[in-house]
Amino acid sequence: MKILHLDTNHELLINQLNHLGFTNHEDYSSSKEKIEAKINEYDGIILRSRFSIDRQFLDTATNLKFIGRVGAGLENIDCEYAQQKGITLIAAPEGNRNAVGEQALGMLLSLFNKLNKADREVRSGKWQREANRGVELDGKTVGLIGYGNMGKAFAKKLRGFDVEVLCYDIKEKVGDANAKQVSLAEFQQRVDVVSLHTPQTPLTLNMVNTAFINQFKKPFWFLNTARGKSVVTADLVSALKSGKILGAGLDVLEYEKSSFEDMFTTTMPEAFQYLIAAENVLLTPHIAGWTMESKEKLAQTIVDKIKAEFC
Repeated sequence: MKILHLDTNHELLINQLNHLGFTNHEDYSSSKEKIEAKINEYDGIILRSRFSIDRQFLDTATNLKFIGRVGAGLENIDCEYAQQKGITLIAAPEGNRNAVGEQALGMLLSLFNKLNKADREVRSGKWQREANRGVELDGKTVGLIGYGNMGKAFAKKLRGFDVEVLCYDIKEKVGDANAKQVSLAEFQQRVDVVSLHTPQTPLTLNMVNTAFINQFKKPFWFLNTARGKSVVTADLVSALKSGKILGAGLDVLEYEKSSFEDMFTTTMPEAFQYLIAAENVLLTPHIAGWTMESKEKLAQTIVDKIKAEFC
């Protein structure tokens, strides 16, 4: 079987696939059109997020047997159409779930203890202890929306704290010893922290909006290490301004990828202007699953799944 690699990944991926007898070709620079012109020669493709795999691409890939995504989600692939064509879809959420769990915990503790704000102030000659008095995590109720690989990893990290962990998921019976599954109504009544761990689907697109936020009984802290387009940024900002959301840790934004850098040279959305100036907002560039260890784990997960399916 011939595999075309469209993005660079950990070297073990190609090395181990070579050892298993696959023929591996690499093309990290050609346009999507040039890739389409030769994709019918390949049985498999492996990519991260270089471009979307749509119907036109899949119709051209007449011999394709599998698509490997070196990442947690498959939203850049027309999954339904690929499955209709009998193409196996392989993702690797097991590879970076630990990294996501650790970053979610780190962001939450940083927000509670105003670590970034305090660090900036000390560096600029300010020593303001009372203004940086923190909040303790112990005794809080942490709510996880989506309880798959990522949600479970975060819940595991929270075991060392005296917190109650609740989860809400559209799937039934996903709760475990680390998180109690509850209805959305109970979730919104009880939580002090909301952490998003859902894939990007039609159900989660713009899910966190004003109507959703206002259903919560208490003001809450918000974390998003999932997908930026699940949150309506303007509505999030309104909730931050009103105090309904006490602070936010955002690893993902609806402004990501090609348009993000452009915002700093053109007109910046008003909501994003607020986020970058807010002292109770922590921003990172979609790196929650992006560690030295996860790079290797993601590649190994893809190899192991290809081996199990095709060897």
